[in-house]
Amino acid sequence: MKKLIVLGSLSVFLMNCNKKAENVTPKVNTDSTATTEAVVDTLGPKSFCYLGVIGKDSVFASIDDNLGTISGKLSYKNSEKDGSTGDITGFKSGDTLKLTYEFQSEGSKSKRDIFFIQKDNALIEGIGDHKEEGSQSKYADEKKITYKDGPKMETADCSIVSKGLK
Repeated sequence: MKKLIVLGSLSVFLMNCNKKAENVTPKVNTDSTATTEAVVDTLGPKSFCYLGVIGKDSVFASIDDNLGTISGKLSYKNSEKDGSTGDITGFKSGDTLKLTYEFQSEGSKSKRDIFFIQKDNALIEGIGDHKEEGSQSKYADEKKITYKDGPKMETADCSIVSKGLK
């Protein structure tokens, strides 16, 4: 019986010694949704600069969009009448910027609603009737604002726009 146990153990030992060493390669799972594209920050504030020229008149805008909350500066430089320069604040609703323009013109401070459609790297100003509410000029009816004939501004280099805003 002892011989049987010794022979069985010896045969198991020899079988293990004759086994070739196998290289185990770890299996790498690839994620089909992973991409190697650069990560784009969609949460931080975004800055945009626009410039529009209508005849001899110019419009400059610098806009900061912080998750739909809009702030910035706007300046109208008119050739034959007084221009205006001031701050814009408001919000983005779809592709529409609904802003309040607080500006200095002809020695007095004024406020008025001004809406823009943001489309194809351009801003198109909304045209509509205004009414006075307190110390602010507001659109009489937001549903009657048209954008097809409004002044258009194209994206521009921010260094040029910042010079125009001074």
